[in-house]
Amino acid sequence: MKKNTVLLVEDEANIVELVKYNLEDAGFKVLTATRGDTGLDTARKVRPDLIILDLMLPEINGIEITKILKQNEKTSQIPIIILTAKTQEADRIVGLELGADDYVTKPFSPRELVARVKAVLRRKHEVPFTKILHAGFLILDTAKYIVTVKGKSIELTSKEFDVLKTLMEANGRVLTRDFLLEHVWGYDQSANIETRTVDMHIGQLRKKLKQESARLVTVKNVGYRFDLD
Repeated sequence: MKKNTVLLVEDEANIVELVKYNLEDAGFKVLTATRGDTGLDTARKVRPDLIILDLMLPEINGIEITKILKQNEKTSQIPIIILTAKTQEADRIVGLELGADDYVTKPFSPRELVARVKAVLRRKHEVPFTKILHAGFLILDTAKYIVTVKGKSIELTSKEFDVLKTLMEANGRVLTRDFLLEHVWGYDQSANIETRTVDMHIGQLRKKLKQESARLVTVKNVGYRFDLD
């Protein structure tokens, strides 16, 4: 069976060694680059199954790499998990807006990172089916990955789209953060992953949906629901 190839672009040697060891132990083929420019070249030439990308890199930073890869038809579908420091929240949001699939904050658990890699790749290989979802002026096409409000297209990242679709399909039921992590990101709840990923995606969705954003309701200490009526 062919191993999935993961490209790790990271300039801290100890992190490279730790991540490479754990990914290879989990059955992945791992390529590494310690500079942004060499990482970008490798991504273009090899087209790995997934990229783990630090934001603070020599020569070209992770934000620019994400932007370049997502704008190129040949590399736009490669999933990206970004690595950030706790102080880089603004850059993290930009990375997600550019199309990164997820982020991991340093310091992180190697087990958590491996779980996220597996989850992102599992989602990548799922086959979508067509369904049109409606709520007020909001229309979501599950197959074409198109969302419109009053006929105007709304640009969402793949994960923002999946979060919105999952909430709309719940028909007003409240979904916990753990449920969304499991069904959108594919994380096994047994991994005990702590993340603000869900909250960040909800926040970005509220900004983008504008007049329909009030349909995204926070249920304190529980999770979120989407009001269809």
